[in-house]
Amino acid sequence: MEKTYSFFMPTVNLMGPGTFNQAGERMKSLNCKKALIVTDKGIKDLGMADELKEVIKKEGLEAVVYADTAPNPTDKNVAEGEKMFKDENCDIVVSLGGGSSHDCGKGVRIVASNGGNIRDYEGLDQSEKADVPMIAINTTAGTASEMTRFCIITDTERKIKMAIVDWRTTPDVSINDPLTMMKKPPQLTAATGMDALTHAVEGYVSVDHTPVTDAVALKAIRLISENLRTAVANGDDFEARDNMAYAQFLAGMAFNNAGLGFVHAMAHQLGGFYDLPHGVCNAILLPHVESFNLIASPERFKNIAEAMGENVEGLSDREAAEVALEAIKTLSVDIGIPEGLEELGVKEKDVQIMAENAMKDVCSLANPRKAKLEDIVEIFKGAI
Repeated sequence: MEKTYSFFMPTVNLMGPGTFNQAGERMKSLNCKKALIVTDKGIKDLGMADELKEVIKKEGLEAVVYADTAPNPTDKNVAEGEKMFKDENCDIVVSLGGGSSHDCGKGVRIVASNGGNIRDYEGLDQSEKADVPMIAINTTAGTASEMTRFCIITDTERKIKMAIVDWRTTPDVSINDPLTMMKKPPQLTAATGMDALTHAVEGYVSVDHTPVTDAVALKAIRLISENLRTAVANGDDFEARDNMAYAQFLAGMAFNNAGLGFVHAMAHQLGGFYDLPHGVCNAILLPHVESFNLIASPERFKNIAEAMGENVEGLSDREAAEVALEAIKTLSVDIGIPEGLEELGVKEKDVQIMAENAMKDVCSLANPRKAKLEDIVEIFKGAI
């Protein structure tokens, strides 16, 4: 029996300068009257939430703002946002920001539609409906959460990140306007850019990859390799910002449908346990996990090396795969990513419990090489 494929992404995807200003029109097209804008304090302080309210008001519609989303959004954030959604009689969620805002917005959407607590929806396709529409407006080039079915929320009691993978969390409309990304600081640009690279690499080597995800993953890897250094060095470079917005979207298309792997399964534990920045955790873990995975499909890593602009002519697949790992490490160093988890305060005494939780993370299912608990423990230790 031949393998069948599924493919998930928003119904409408707007890209390019000025698309931010179409949010009100899209809200009206969904027959909605009052939005809950889910964002964070940084975006609010920049005035972007107020700008969005004005865009919505121009269409004769209303909006209120929930701006308490944490960098690693929590079950408490979702509960607060969902309460505000109901108290204010909202009928649509509009997330504004990076992955944190989008994930929180998705959590609000799923609970507002189905009831209960966000913890009820951990795992794969646990919801029953998505009655509440959603528009996701992206301001960083990294997570692709504005267009995926992935929703990552920290369970504050268990101190773990819950992976909610559900096609009903996928926003109805995604907006990627590079003009909203121009002033992001170098550190954030670097971290989110490496998050996008991780999405593309994990999606490409996933056991569930397809011809469609292969194509977009390799294109994303190429664009990131060509533009991330420039975006970090000069945040006002429009071409680099535009290409990174495109790259992270393509990487989202890849992993949203091919899945991820142990880089994300492990990074989720670091985020839940230590409240660390997700993109930085991914960047540090990526070469370590893929070194473990390399023997599963060296020819795929050879293709990654070529996509990163490396000359692998005359090399065996195995030798070329090592070149890919070195290219990833070099990119991380060039843009200022810490070289080890120890710099982030990670302690070896916590590795065992984090490894145990990583083995249970739904993202681990698509990893190209089967792993035992002791393998994940060793990878964590090697990355410290």
